[in-house]
Amino acid sequence: MNHNIPFTNRLELEPFTISLADMLLEKMQIVHINEKDIIDTIMLLREHEIGYENAAETIDARYIVGLLSKDWGFYYTFTTNLAKVREKTAATKELSEDDRADVNRKIQKLADILEKEPKTFAWKMRAKIGTKNKWYKDVEEIRR
Repeated sequence: MNHNIPFTNRLELEPFTISLADMLLEKMQIVHINEKDIIDTIMLLREHEIGYENAAETIDARYIVGLLSKDWGFYYTFTTNLAKVREKTAATKELSEDDRADVNRKIQKLADILEKEPKTFAWKMRAKIGTKNKWYKDVEEIRR
């Protein structure tokens, strides 16, 4: 993974899979995100609401912003990918207008929540450096 996602005490949240928030984080932590992961993210947002708790079928925004408000690099990758998801949503003709509007509403809701969340001092200091220094870990792709 390009960014760390802590799974301590998270694997018990769902009986058969990881939580929706963790799924979204897994997709959005990829620095060189591909079309498949963008489409997966569109479908995840299309099918689930953004909320403030780990309720059934809800993407827990509180957990996501709690992580990203402490880690500028992950925040940067996440928000950059969120913009790519928005672009792909607009270009995906297989989605109805209602679906595109719904996904865009959820993207905007998440972006607004992220923007309003107070950031740590370390986050602010790292933000000043920006992309001049690498903000992610390299991941080698295993080819078979």
